[in-house]
Amino acid sequence: MNPCDPQMAGKLLAATPVAVELGSIFAAAGHQLYLVGGSVRDFLLGRLSSDLDFTTDARPERVLELVHGWAETTWDTGIAFGTVGVAKRGVQLEITTFRSDVYDGESRNPQVSYGETLEQDLVRRDFAINAMAVSLPGGAFTDLFGGREQLEAAIIDTPGTPEQSFGDDPLRMLRAARFASQLGFTPAPRVVAAMTAMSGELARITVERIQAEFNKLILGDNPRLGLALLTDSGLAQVMLPELPALRLERDEHHQHKDVYEHSLQVLERAISFETGGPDLVLRLAALLHDIGKPPTRRYEEAGGVSFHHHEVVGAKMVRNRLRALKYPKVLTEQVRTLTFLHLRFHGYGSGAWTDSAVRRYVTDAGPLLDRLHLLVRADCTTRNRRREVMLQNSYDELEQRIALIAQAEDLARVRPDLDGNAIMELLGVGPGPIVGQAWAFLKELRLEMGPLDRDAAQAHLYRWAVENKILTPDTAS
Repeated sequence: MNPCDPQMAGKLLAATPVAVELGSIFAAAGHQLYLVGGSVRDFLLGRLSSDLDFTTDARPERVLELVHGWAETTWDTGIAFGTVGVAKRGVQLEITTFRSDVYDGESRNPQVSYGETLEQDLVRRDFAINAMAVSLPGGAFTDLFGGREQLEAAIIDTPGTPEQSFGDDPLRMLRAARFASQLGFTPAPRVVAAMTAMSGELARITVERIQAEFNKLILGDNPRLGLALLTDSGLAQVMLPELPALRLERDEHHQHKDVYEHSLQVLERAISFETGGPDLVLRLAALLHDIGKPPTRRYEEAGGVSFHHHEVVGAKMVRNRLRALKYPKVLTEQVRTLTFLHLRFHGYGSGAWTDSAVRRYVTDAGPLLDRLHLLVRADCTTRNRRREVMLQNSYDELEQRIALIAQAEDLARVRPDLDGNAIMELLGVGPGPIVGQAWAFLKELRLEMGPLDRDAAQAHLYRWAVENKILTPDTAS
């Protein structure tokens, strides 16, 4: 919908009957109520969700009184900040009292202060596109800072000066990059200038809040735009220094692929392969898979450049960075594993892997195999069209081999041909380290040779036990 549509208010009210009902309740009690912020912005962009934001002159306690008996559910987890949550007919509504907060300039937590007017509430908001309001139930439209025009121009700007806005809450700088990713918008020059000058202020923000905003950026439709803004402004140097570090210096004697640009290309290609919606694990792995290249770069005597074992170094760096950003352990290990494995395919050549190597590839990837397929394909970027086709065909062949072996063997559940109980019985030992060592040996044997019958597996186990002085040749029978 065109943001300048004169019928906008009427269409918005028709699209939000629950909001109109709520507005009537407030109006009957002598209070003001406005649909505000992202809800108005998203409606103008044709993407209104079932989560609606409101602002009102009523205090939180009064809001609870007004919705009592009308709301199906209420929650007050945000009441300290003036917010009451309400659910009605599948719609989530957050109602916040007019705010006129004061910031101390040291943290992002304001001293909550209730305002008396809508104007006071709107001017404190992060961006003009989030500072529009529609009165309920009447539908009067308020746009004090040019939000509609900025939506039409796809621009991100602040209601007041960006220096004041970012000084109040430095997280807003990261939100600017997030909106660039989600909406495809461009920050105003003064916003970019303030972000660049004030990037160090992001250190005032808790890691948890930074991670939450970064996730929204990565999962947006245009993450390249947001990531480029983070890098160019210096914000990435504060929160994700491995990203700008990918901008390796190059000279005429030591040419190599632009690692920073390549990483963004891999991310875009991985996104194009997604079929079930945005995948945070895949996108993080695509972005970070080569962060081990800067510390492993070596200039060769012949004039080339090498990055030996960058996948090993990179896997450790990924783990450290994601831990520092307080990502969940499971997600961190998934991204680390994909980073560690992303280069292995390039040793495949033209079908040179043994069945054993294929089994190991599948087993080491485990439940990440499908993501690994996508990451490796996304990583096959080259200006040489013939080489790209060759790489993709080679990976097609590898996937076909995986499928054929999987038909004959349950690759998803590769286990030794003898279980723990059989090992203890055959070796005459009880539970302990020996059983684990024997189990690990038999699993490696299974990967190397494929399924074995019991007699063959037992013979290999006895031979291993003799070599490791667990059994004597006389007892190994």
